[in-house]
Amino acid sequence: MDRLIYTAMTGAKQILEQQATVAHNLANAATTGFRAQIDSFRAVPIIGEGLPTRAFVVDATIGTDFSAGPIQRTGRDLDVAVKTSGFIAVQREDGSEAYTRNGAFRISEGGLLQTQSGQNVLGDGGPIAIPPNTIVSIAADGTVSGIPTEGKASVVNTLGRIKLVNPPAQELVRGGDGLFNLPAGAQADADPAVRVESGSIESSNVNVVDAMVDMISLARQFETQMKLLQNAESNAAKAAQFMSLNA
Repeated sequence: MDRLIYTAMTGAKQILEQQATVAHNLANAATTGFRAQIDSFRAVPIIGEGLPTRAFVVDATIGTDFSAGPIQRTGRDLDVAVKTSGFIAVQREDGSEAYTRNGAFRISEGGLLQTQSGQNVLGDGGPIAIPPNTIVSIAADGTVSGIPTEGKASVVNTLGRIKLVNPPAQELVRGGDGLFNLPAGAQADADPAVRVESGSIESSNVNVVDAMVDMISLARQFETQMKLLQNAESNAAKAAQFMSLNA
């Protein structure tokens, strides 16, 4: 009885958390460059006096699916998609360095190359500044070039090079803003092997159909855990009734 209650209770709790993760993935199915979250669980026996008859279900791993998403052609000069493994380095509001696969850029009012969320895109020497009245193009190695729309239109100026990195996936930590970073504020080195495709963006790697199937499966599992708890309650009530008759 005791083992049934603890197993069903913790199982139901972790199923709810996994449903929240799947719901979060579904909500970001249309987010550019999003990487799906993965939950993994394991049973841990409670060690105490007597035999270890009870067990908790706990999170074993909260990881990330780093598989590539489909690349969509947009034709927009400020859109880039990372074609290989790797990330684009950006700057958070607090000045720390973070990494993303979202290559839908814009030019801020101050003339800085930014993500749509407002983070500055980092180059070899910091944020990349874009002069006014400039047509921007981004090469496969991340080099940002500009052609002035006034004066000598044939002059091509190199404005910077996007910092492209490829740190080990197992070392990356997802922040609350959806960006990744290395532990303890470490910064990854630029990797010349990372390549981007201009005029394209990478879609989320969330498979909507699989996520919906997971939601249905988790709902069925939660119902099973609830039925087990109801059975335990019913058995306890009958046992109490039987003991009162024998008293």
